[in-house]
Amino acid sequence: MTLITRTQAISGRRNVLWTLVVRDLRVRYARSVLGYVWTVLDPLLMSLIYYLVFVHIFRRDDLGHEPYFLFLLVGLLSWQWFSGCLTDTSRALIQEAKLVRSTNLPREMWVLRVVLSKGIEYLLSLPVLLAFLVIYLVKGEAQLNGWVVLLPVGVLLQGLASIGIGLLLAPVTALVTDMQRLIRIAIRMLFYATPVIYATRLVPEPFDKVLWFNPLTGILELMRAGFFSHDRLPIEWGAIAVSAVVSVCLLLLGSALFARLERAVLKEI
Repeated sequence: MTLITRTQAISGRRNVLWTLVVRDLRVRYARSVLGYVWTVLDPLLMSLIYYLVFVHIFRRDDLGHEPYFLFLLVGLLSWQWFSGCLTDTSRALIQEAKLVRSTNLPREMWVLRVVLSKGIEYLLSLPVLLAFLVIYLVKGEAQLNGWVVLLPVGVLLQGLASIGIGLLLAPVTALVTDMQRLIRIAIRMLFYATPVIYATRLVPEPFDKVLWFNPLTGILELMRAGFFSHDRLPIEWGAIAVSAVVSVCLLLLGSALFARLERAVLKEI
């Protein structure tokens, strides 16, 4: 089946896909007292910790845009979505093995439901980001500008990249269970290879160009572009272009590998 054919098959079952997404969200918060609050509490607390460490302990005020707390919050909310997708999509086929085998749904849907449910959690966390933005705007410390229209583009690209990576990881992890341990290690390493707590412009050559191939590099540039002044740290348009290409390539490569390994995975699980 071609990518177009598989996309059409998924589109024809979009109601089922939405049901799976809603089920995921309900199960996730079914026994939680705080529920949705956990979605924003983790990035908020991590932003506070990094802010205290770098600004008040090490007294660094040049790691990113000002206000630095807002800079951190944009990055950590996006990172939470991305890292959650890496962890959960890699286990998507294993955790739902019985349903994957017994239903005639396109198997890519088990990856898509994870990315979409995590994406909805990300969107639900944006009001918190907006609240801090308003506070800093009132204080005159933030500068909202026209580049804020790039935020939805960044969200779309992150969704595509997450789906592509998920389609790569899910079948490989089903066949090689050691991948789950490798992914946990990779996520910890990838965090520091992603400009979450520092600006892309601060990475020295030639490592800055290498960092561009991390799709989150350009995606974070898109997400942050509308919230800050770019006099000291101009937008890295090169990183954005590379991230766009890498995200699309990951989607195409992930779709091809998933289709190739699907039969082997069904035999294994």
